[in-house]
Amino acid sequence: MIRWPLIGRVLGLFLAAFGGAMAVPLAYSLSTGGEDLAPLAKAMGVTLVFGVTLWAVSRNATREMTQREGILLTVSVWVAASLFGSLPFVFAPGIDTLTDAVFESASGVTTTGASILVDIEALSRPVLLWRALCSWLGGMGIVVLVIAVLPLVGHGGMHLYRSEFSGARSEKLKPRVAETASSLWGIYVALTAALFGLLTLAGLSPFDALAHAFATLATGGFSTRTASIGAFESPLVEYITIAFMILGGTSFVLHYRALLEQRPLSALRDYEFRQYIGGIGLATATAALLLFTQLGYPADRALRTALFQVTSIMTTTGFATDNFELWPPLGQLILLVLMFTGGCTGSTAGGMKVSRIALLAKVVAREFKRMVERHGVFAVRLGGRVVREPTIRSLLNLVYLALMVNFISCLALAAVGVDVFTSICAVAATMFNIGPALGEVGPAENYSHLPTLAKWVLCFDMIAGRLEFYTLLVTVTPWFWRK
Repeated sequence: MIRWPLIGRVLGLFLAAFGGAMAVPLAYSLSTGGEDLAPLAKAMGVTLVFGVTLWAVSRNATREMTQREGILLTVSVWVAASLFGSLPFVFAPGIDTLTDAVFESASGVTTTGASILVDIEALSRPVLLWRALCSWLGGMGIVVLVIAVLPLVGHGGMHLYRSEFSGARSEKLKPRVAETASSLWGIYVALTAALFGLLTLAGLSPFDALAHAFATLATGGFSTRTASIGAFESPLVEYITIAFMILGGTSFVLHYRALLEQRPLSALRDYEFRQYIGGIGLATATAALLLFTQLGYPADRALRTALFQVTSIMTTTGFATDNFELWPPLGQLILLVLMFTGGCTGSTAGGMKVSRIALLAKVVAREFKRMVERHGVFAVRLGGRVVREPTIRSLLNLVYLALMVNFISCLALAAVGVDVFTSICAVAATMFNIGPALGEVGPAENYSHLPTLAKWVLCFDMIAGRLEFYTLLVTVTPWFWRK
């Protein structure tokens, strides 16, 4: 039986903190002339009142949280963040419908980076700052904020930790969840501050540097310019962004080892990280060769453009410096494959994750061996460790769920008139939290022209993908709600 007061108490605390985060764009508005001050203050007030009220009516619920309640809280946090995060877009001018406002907010907090904005510069700077901050909070802040609060209700906080950080299932960084949250927060803030400083030194204004630092570390991809990073026409900015996109797509377990345990070379011994870097390198070399030989790009530009787009797509960030819809078909197909791959487990990146793709390949290879040697016993190893059969079954179930969500969502988009190719690409780009795709939602287009129902389907895909399918989909099954 779900104890709703327990859910309400923690969700209320989260919304109060989330509303408090709106003070950042509010303060920026006050310091720059008060643009959109009233809409931001109204959004902040509504969120704070709702959060405090929800906490007040359920503040006596202090028992330990069960796994079922932890799952429901996880989903509630992401849905509430998407809805209340849309309020600045609803109250401020620039976004006309509630559907578009929720789409933009859900895209931010899930670090997808898909946008309905035709002219990004038309939004006020305070609202654009909130848009980027949503990505940053969604990258790690939202979940870590709740993890830090969950010990108030018992050890059930670990259920939320496991629901979000798949890479942490086999290894906890610290024995206490709150200490782990604090460590991750410190690393996240430090990397964001470093990127902000480098982008400022590279020539970006403090506003642009801060907004892009938020969006890059979160692998969210929300830019302050319609032309994305390409608008700055700066190779230095591109290379700095590439480096931090790679860091954003790297497991925070490795960041912890490198920065707090002072073991910087431990990443080189990590199987997933080596596969991750190797995948970026191989895809970049192939794409650069295509751009150089078939489109006539100069060698340096071909390499930089290929590296940027490959990194942006594989880390599911979604920034762009080139219209890759004009690339040769093989180059586009490489990017499409990288959309499904994603970054490392335990990172802010989306996608299936590199380790899962590698594990799936090893499982298939084992089945080939079994066909040849029917009585042989073959263990699946990943990074020198034997993978247990329950883990393999969980992986296969996850692949099935992802394919099911993909297929049903594509059917829904096609049913409301979206062409087949755009449906496939839009669903893949949202469920794996990438943003720009191919077809009519490419890097030079946006999602504004899609029908209203299609946008709500894609909002569902964003949240489902961010929670890696299991967590959201289990809440719509009858077994979850049985006593």
